[in-house]
Amino acid sequence: MKMKIERKIKKFDATGQATGRLATQIALALRGKDQPEWQPHIDSGAIVEVSNIDKLKFTGKKLQQKVYHHYSGHPGGLKTKTMGQVYAANPGEVLKRAVREMLPANRLRVNMLKRLIIK
Repeated sequence: MKMKIERKIKKFDATGQATGRLATQIALALRGKDQPEWQPHIDSGAIVEVSNIDKLKFTGKKLQQKVYHHYSGHPGGLKTKTMGQVYAANPGEVLKRAVREMLPANRLRVNMLKRLIIK
């Protein structure tokens, strides 16, 4: 028997919030752990909309010191960017990467991230 999952829409305002603190709230909502009927093998999370992403707050020197790596698999294929470079190009990408790492690394993660809407 297939269950019909009714998804709620949760809205977050990123104004003045630290990236990690906001990402944990979003990850819990995407996973559905804030609902009483939560089960780890069922993707019952909400649709999450985040607004004012360009007003995120960063503490310390994260924009200059935190580095994102991407490796192509080829020799010499390691690409690095600082958080400041990624944030300048696309502010939503910083939050999306933080949320992605807080979700479980299994088959459900891709569909959870599709429900994250960054405005």
